[in-house]
Order: sequence, then structure tokens, then C-alpha cells
Amino acid sequence: MTAAAVAAGLLSAQARAADGLDLDALIAAAKTEKPINVYDSTGKIVEMAEGFTAKYGVKATGVKVSANSQLEMIIRESQAGNVQGDVALITDAPAALAQLLPQEFVESYLPADMVAKIPAQFQNPLAISTNANVWAYNTEAHDKCPVANIWELTEPKWKGKVALVDPLTKGTYTDWFNQMEKHADDKVAGAYKAHFGKDLSTEEKSASAAWIKALAQNAPLVTDGDDPVAEAVGAAGQKEPFFGLLSSAKFRDNEGKGYKLGICKELNPWVGWSYVKLGLIATKTQSPNAAKLFIHYILTEEGIAPQMKDGKLPTNIDIKMPADEPSGLMAVADRLFGYNSSTGLDDFDRREEWQDFWRVNYSK
Repeated sequence: MTAAAVAAGLLSAQARAADGLDLDALIAAAKTEKPINVYDSTGKIVEMAEGFTAKYGVKATGVKVSANSQLEMIIRESQAGNVQGDVALITDAPAALAQLLPQEFVESYLPADMVAKIPAQFQNPLAISTNANVWAYNTEAHDKCPVANIWELTEPKWKGKVALVDPLTKGTYTDWFNQMEKHADDKVAGAYKAHFGKDLSTEEKSASAAWIKALAQNAPLVTDGDDPVAEAVGAAGQKEPFFGLLSSAKFRDNEGKGYKLGICKELNPWVGWSYVKLGLIATKTQSPNAAKLFIHYILTEEGIAPQMKDGKLPTNIDIKMPADEPSGLMAVADRLFGYNSSTGLDDFDRREEWQDFWRVNYSK
């Protein structure tokens, strides 16, 4: 192919992207295919799939599957040539980068009409949302957040009074450890100096490792999920509630269970951290157009709305969070430590190392 032909092809591709997706053609093609199943780690996927089916007349079934189970199912289904999950909405980005995408069990698809709406860092692979874990306190027991700096959580006052999901059971937590060390170690060191009035001196390899070690040694309550953390922090009637780290989705329990959860909005250096949810298509799906249509749907406000109610932030910059989102996350979204997928493979490779580090230092 000549250089001129290549250039013409590139210009043609750019023109198609600029013109947007032929959505009518995609819908028509999807209607000729078999129904699809969509895996996601939230039960809201059932509602989302029902909305998709009602809108387009293309049958989709939402299936709640944990990120760990998704990985195993996607790999086994592909190897067996028996794809059941046509679309995977998965929060384990490092595992997807290390295992699913390189071996072509799945592929990333960005609809042409969404190119200008999705920031570059979320395009390859496609991230449909960013999910947040935030530091929270009990608003009934405290008139304001009782903690101003993450290093306070390593002091005797908070010994045995901090709750979080066990880092040995959830990869996003060890990814967070690695992300801090890789991308924001200076912020952790700066927070130490801001709190103690002197530079950090440590035998650990980083300020992040020193903080993680000190937190682990301060006997935090580790749980098997966010629900026990939400209860330990937010349950009404407590004189000395826990301080905790939990999913922003759990703030819906303020209404549903009468909890008193509040985001620690001024915490130095961050109010929490985020990770991404990827939208991927099984390469061996028998319904590729229906799968692509579903990806397009969840990049729209209508499609992602059920998860936005749980504080999930859409990557589509044209979509605004609902005013009644329970956590109030949008007011402090710029104070979240965001996930950087450029080191996703390193996050994956070092998970066991960080788990061992936590295990060795954890004190009950």
C-alpha cells in the first residue's frame, strides 16, 4: 500500500470518527443476533440490562459476578469456545491488562461517536466509570471529621478503631498501595511532615510503605466487604464509632438503614482513591454487534444512571452526576487520588508482594 493510500485511509477513519457512529445500522445488526449476557460486580447491572432491552429491543441479561469470578469465567469460557458472558464490566483493570487483553480473551471497543467525550486516559482499554473508596466518619458522633491527616490513623488514638476491607481479599487495595508508591509518594511524605512537623525518616523503601506498615500495625478492623465497614462507621447510636474506608456506594445506607455516614472532606492528602471499571467484549461472542451496542449504551447518561446513584463517576465528560447522589462525592471528586493505568501491569505483578507486606505487619 502506498503512503498516499495509507494517508487516505487514516483520513477516512478520522472522518468516520468525526461523523460518529452509524447507530441505526448497529441496532439493526444487533437485532439479528442472539441475546447477550453482561457480567458486572454490582447488582445494578440487572436494571441496566433491562433498560437496554426495553430501549433497543435487543435482549440483554445482567449477571452479578465478582471481579475475581469474572476473570476465571471469561478465560474458561473462551478456552472452551463456549462464551456465556458477551460483555464484561470489570473493576480489576490490572488483571485485565495482564491476562485478558494480551491473550485476546476480550477486546476493547470505543464507539466512534464517543471518542471526543471520553478522556484519553480512559480510552485504551475503555473505562466506563471510575469508582471511589472514601474515608468516612459518623456524623451523629462527630460534628466534623475527627481526622485531618492520614498519618493520624497510625497513632495510638486510632488503634483498633479504623475499619477497611482486608487488602488480602481485594486486589484494588494492593493496587492502591502500589499506585501511591509509584505516583504520589511525595504526597504521603508531605502529609507526614504537615502532621508531625518534620521530615519522614524510615527504613522502608518509600513513604507509602512506611504509612501502610504503620496503619497495619495499628490493629485496624479488616472485613470481607464494604457492608461491615459501613455498619462499623455509620450505624446510629454509637458513642465511639469506627473511622473507615469504604465504597461511596454505601452512602445509600444512610437512607436505607439509617446510617450516619459522612465523607471526611478535608483529609490530607486525599479524601479517598478511585479505580476504574473497564468495559470489554468477549472476542468469541456470537453477538458482536449487540455487545458493541451495549457498550455504547452504558457510555450514555441513560445507560450508566443506575450506577451513578451509587457514586460511580462516568468517564463520559458530558454526563453530570445527579444532585441527589447520596455521598456528595462530586463536591470532593478533585480530592480523590485517581488511578493511573500506565502502571497497571506493575500493580498486577506486585500484588503478592504488597499482600505479604501487609500480612507481615498486620496486628490484631
